[in-house]
Amino acid sequence: MRLATLIHQGKPRVGRLAAGGQTLELFDIDGSRGALPLVTAAVTGNTLPAINGQVPLAGARFIAPLPVPRRNLFCVGRNYHAHAKELQGSVFKDNAKAVDAWPIVFTKVPECVVGPDADVRLPGAAVSVQIDYEAELAVVIGTGGRNIARADALKHIYGYTIVNDVTARDVQMRHGQWDLGKSFDTFCPMGPWLVTADELDGSDTRVRCWVNGEPRQDARTTDLIFDIPTLIETCSRGITLLPGDIIATGTPAGVGMGLTPPRWLAHGDVVRIEIDGIGTLENRFVDEART
Repeated sequence: MRLATLIHQGKPRVGRLAAGGQTLELFDIDGSRGALPLVTAAVTGNTLPAINGQVPLAGARFIAPLPVPRRNLFCVGRNYHAHAKELQGSVFKDNAKAVDAWPIVFTKVPECVVGPDADVRLPGAAVSVQIDYEAELAVVIGTGGRNIARADALKHIYGYTIVNDVTARDVQMRHGQWDLGKSFDTFCPMGPWLVTADELDGSDTRVRCWVNGEPRQDARTTDLIFDIPTLIETCSRGITLLPGDIIATGTPAGVGMGLTPPRWLAHGDVVRIEIDGIGTLENRFVDEART
């Protein structure tokens, strides 16, 4: 199933792509939490809610499929081999040995999530001048659990979506811990679709990113240092994962910080991310002082 959350007649609604790919069938549920009620229904064995309307796909105004995540997103740093290599000479060089042993895990606050085509707000030079993009495949947990074994992890996946793990690099480096530089308002574009796990093999799909039409990132998830089952096992060690939890799996090589010289995002830049089997997430970056 391909699920989306959209604004219809002024209210958030959740729909699935109908056969033929031209319309969205709207579920008879409150759409304020996006597809979360569908995730919960799948976990509890309940049937899907009834359909009570259709809208054309063309012109639909999508928001994030999980516009209000139930809690902080789990995010993984330096998890592609080529990306880890491109940052070996950066401020992260001291993490080179550690990343081979354990995943680097940090969080983004749920309030930073925005949807496709939403503006991402650049906070201004007084706050940060080094804003970067990170194209990522995100896992949405279905059945929760604690101390999930790697061998069982795939059974705990509900589906997949796209996130852009936007980062204020100077803030990230200044504080050591990454949460502040990762969690600015609007710093987690997500969507457009939540694709259920029966329709996508997250272990082998292509992740690409363009900035103003210029190719920047291009990799397959087969290049992950720590694969998806390992990430689920790691994040659930002593922590109960809940239905709807989101794990962003890391970004490929080609981020602005890794270029020579580094190239930061500026007012008017457009970042487009495509993941095979999910779709395209595009957002414009806007200087708050100029809006």
